[in-house]
Amino acid sequence: MTNEAANAEARAFAKVVRRLIPLMMLLYLVSFLDRVNVGFAALTMNTDLGFSPEIYGWGAGIFFIGYFLFEVPSNLVLEKVGARFWIFRIMVTWGLISAATAFVTGSTSFFILRFLLGAAEAGFLPGMILYLGYWFPLSVRARYVALFMAAVPIASAVGSPLSALVMQTHGFLGLAGWQWLFILEGIPACVLGFVVWFHLPDGPQTARWLTPAERQAIATRLAADHPSEAGATHHALWPALSDPRVLLMGLIYFGIVVGLYGIGLWLPQVIQAMGYSTGQIGLVLIVPYGLSALAMLAWGRHSDWTKERSLHVAASAFLAAAGLLASVHAPSPLLAIAAVTVASIGIYSALGPFWSVPPLFLRGTAAAAGIALINSIGNLGGFVGPYLVGWIKGQTGGFTAGFEALAAAVAIAGVLTLVLRAMVRRRPGAAA
Repeated sequence: MTNEAANAEARAFAKVVRRLIPLMMLLYLVSFLDRVNVGFAALTMNTDLGFSPEIYGWGAGIFFIGYFLFEVPSNLVLEKVGARFWIFRIMVTWGLISAATAFVTGSTSFFILRFLLGAAEAGFLPGMILYLGYWFPLSVRARYVALFMAAVPIASAVGSPLSALVMQTHGFLGLAGWQWLFILEGIPACVLGFVVWFHLPDGPQTARWLTPAERQAIATRLAADHPSEAGATHHALWPALSDPRVLLMGLIYFGIVVGLYGIGLWLPQVIQAMGYSTGQIGLVLIVPYGLSALAMLAWGRHSDWTKERSLHVAASAFLAAAGLLASVHAPSPLLAIAAVTVASIGIYSALGPFWSVPPLFLRGTAAAAGIALINSIGNLGGFVGPYLVGWIKGQTGGFTAGFEALAAAVAIAGVLTLVLRAMVRRRPGAAA
């Protein structure tokens, strides 16, 4: 590579990171807030509407049924019509539905709107994972996936005190605090949808802020990832959907997501049971989620540096399982929160290396469908985790057995990742 070509490549990727990653993180931050703010709303909403733990757990989780049903079709549409239009559509519809949740009057309307929210948002995360593949080569993919997905713990760290503050507006204009929470956290999604329309290019070839030399530099680096199209690589739809590696990755992600949402949607109530006020809960939650964001960035960089993915995912899953178990057997609230922090770090650190595996054997339409299928299967864990904890709490009156079940699911994901490691063929520069 000539000095001129190397300089063009360096400039190109610096521009991409500066122009796209902050916007993508902001989109995902708002997305995650709109799907988990129900956890904070539940602190008073459940009492106001007479929801039992089982009803809340079902409503919190039914989001993922809608997500599951529409995930693959949504990602295939994104690949056909382009990221700009489809992400715009996703954000505006989910923002409106999220805000409308403020006006639920009982379990039926709660279930319907949570289902519709999942259907509206379907395709966003796998679309963003696919979109990152339009810009970044495999050798640095984990760090940028981790950077993008760091928006999740950041959303929880920022959103927790913000949500606690919004909850204090109870009674303003005759609305409860939980109603204001849904309204004020739904509006930004609609606004950002129009930001996407005007500022998110479909790919390098339509990015007006790249020079022709910079576009070529990106294309050359991406082409170098796959110098030959071996038989293990899928381009077509149906072979990708039936590939055992895709299905196994869906099961692994299922276990991780059971833990992620099982913690995320119940943790405010767990901490409330320790005797903390709503305002204190918001401050306490900054710790586990803030440290998780830092850890997942460091772990993603380490995965790129070692060019290894599966062991990074497995180690993270086992750490999360240990933290979950320790959290419900800790002798004090402080140690319990420390253990939950360890669990959170483990779960979030797995995400960057995990989402760097599918591009090793999926391309084009197969990548769009395969990544969406992995995410849709995995996100069923977002239904199972919250509902399981709610059902067990309803039977036992406490969170211990529920969190033990979450730990088992995450540990199984770690074991399955070791199985996956033997199935994914190594490719130059990006070992699985």
